Amino acid sequence: MRVLGVDCGSRSTGFGVIESDGRSYQVLDYGAIRPARSHNFAERLLHIQIELDKLVERYQPNSIAVEQVFQALNVKSAMQLSQVRGIVLLTAARAQLPVREYSALTVKSSVVGYGRAEKHQVQGMVQRLLALPALPEPDDAADALAVALCHIHCERTRHLTQAP
Repeated sequence: MRVLGVDCGSRSTGFGVIESDGRSYQVLDYGAIRPARSHNFAERLLHIQIELDKLVERYQPNSIAVEQVFQALNVKSAMQLSQVRGIVLLTAARAQLPVREYSALTVKSSVVGYGRAEKHQVQGMVQRLLALPALPEPDDAADALAVALCHIHCERTRHLTQAP
């Protein structure tokens, strides 16, 4: 199974590509898509979409995993985050890939074992689980890798619990 995990953001969208056979993991790539701050919002969305298309083409994932929208206090930020998520969903639909959405609580529980884990705890566990030489940077990339790991764990559990 090959998963593209995405952590949505209009200034920095994290991504992580992980391949797993159900027992071990191999990180294929991770990083952040960072549109120029000088671009207007529509141009940022276009940049994110183009870069996601390149990732899908390059790595041919079986699915895309993304964190669900959380309740944000800032309405403008929440709207922009939702629009970036729309770009992710559009990218997946155009590539005919299934999308799985996970709450932050589910991601943290799956990766760290505690749904209220702090960001540095998630980064540390992602580093350990993926045998990375250093903490994954930037934070957005670490979050995207965590979402991809969560998806792999959930799919493995779903597969094991299905009736024969």
